[in-house]
Amino acid sequence: MKADESMPGRPVDRRGLMGLSVAAAATALAAVRPAQAGEAEPMLMFVQLSGSVKVDEAAKTVRLVNVTPHTLYFADRPERLAGHIRMAAYLEEWTSKAGKDNFAADPPNAALSVYEEGQTNNTLAIVEISDPKVDGQDLVYSYKLINGKPPTTGGETALFIDWIGVGGGVGVGFHGVGVGVRGPRVF
Repeated sequence: MKADESMPGRPVDRRGLMGLSVAAAATALAAVRPAQAGEAEPMLMFVQLSGSVKVDEAAKTVRLVNVTPHTLYFADRPERLAGHIRMAAYLEEWTSKAGKDNFAADPPNAALSVYEEGQTNNTLAIVEISDPKVDGQDLVYSYKLINGKPPTTGGETALFIDWIGVGGGVGVGFHGVGVGVRGPRVF
């Protein structure tokens, strides 16, 4: 537990936030520690993991094959926040339910990191992702290449998705709630 600087002597147990949805975690965090004037709000990053990947350069799609059924999220300072949400909750970030500044309106950049057989290091490509669709156990995105060259196929894959900050995200201080706009691109 960490003492809450805004309420001296009041402990804040951040471990209790980990099992909540992003919206519930943000709301709980705001309740136990209201943002101070001039203090930066948490910037959330997302991570999706899959057993393999298939990239169709002609169709401009990235298929996360056998994607995990949840999406990880985390934030660094000022509040270290981490957890995971189910796919349905993540996909709401791409709809108007997330507010006017949702991912569909402002597609995020993402780093596609792929293990390839025979390669010492993982292959990395920076892409802008859009239009996610669940197809069985897979998640398929449309993409625009920003940097690098994604492999056509590969092994274990991680997709590191751009952050959401004040005015962009779910819950208090996120997409359409609070003030500000989505944070700057990380890639």
